[in-house]
Amino acid sequence: MRMSGVLRLLAVIFAVVTTWLFIREYIDFNMKTLRLPRWMASQLVKTKCGLSKSCQDNFFAFKIVSGAANVVGPTMCFEDQMIMSPVKNNVGRGLNIVLVDGTTGVVLTQKCFDMYSGDASLLAKFLKEISEQMLVLVASYDDPGTKMNKEIRELFSNLGSTHAMQLGFRDSWVFLGAQNFKSKSPFEQFLKNNPETNKYDGWPELLELEGCVPRKI
Repeated sequence: MRMSGVLRLLAVIFAVVTTWLFIREYIDFNMKTLRLPRWMASQLVKTKCGLSKSCQDNFFAFKIVSGAANVVGPTMCFEDQMIMSPVKNNVGRGLNIVLVDGTTGVVLTQKCFDMYSGDASLLAKFLKEISEQMLVLVASYDDPGTKMNKEIRELFSNLGSTHAMQLGFRDSWVFLGAQNFKSKSPFEQFLKNNPETNKYDGWPELLELEGCVPRKI
């Protein structure tokens, strides 16, 4: 092989190696400096219970969704744990209630109370046994108000509810309360059953309540 051919071969090899080294360094540099747009990055950030934003330390994340008419039951999530839902088959007509330890976040119990044809005294007894360390999550389904009496309304009011006194037949209601709220709970939504404004035939639309509740110290 002539010297000129050897030199051309070496030049080609040098060019290939140099190009490969450049591409490798370029790709490595761009991978290190790559940043997703903020809107895309926000979609990748997983929040507890699917909240719109994360909760700070010493706060619990929760989401409560009332039932839709008498067709779809309510859901209740606390600290990314789905406690009650139609999928879990543990919801019922009336008031669905979850009790949580306000210090540890541990779920203590969950119950359904039929407020159309059930025994209202069972709900009154249940509410009287709630201690100051507990958080109370409530979601309505179908009819939460027919069996509602003055005693039960006052017990819910003592937990921080603003709307328990007017809760009636087929109203929609979601609520989070506790015994020692200094005034009224900021975590409550309510819709009156009104034929002129109801979204469903005979029922108002479902309600969604989400937020961050402070841990009890």
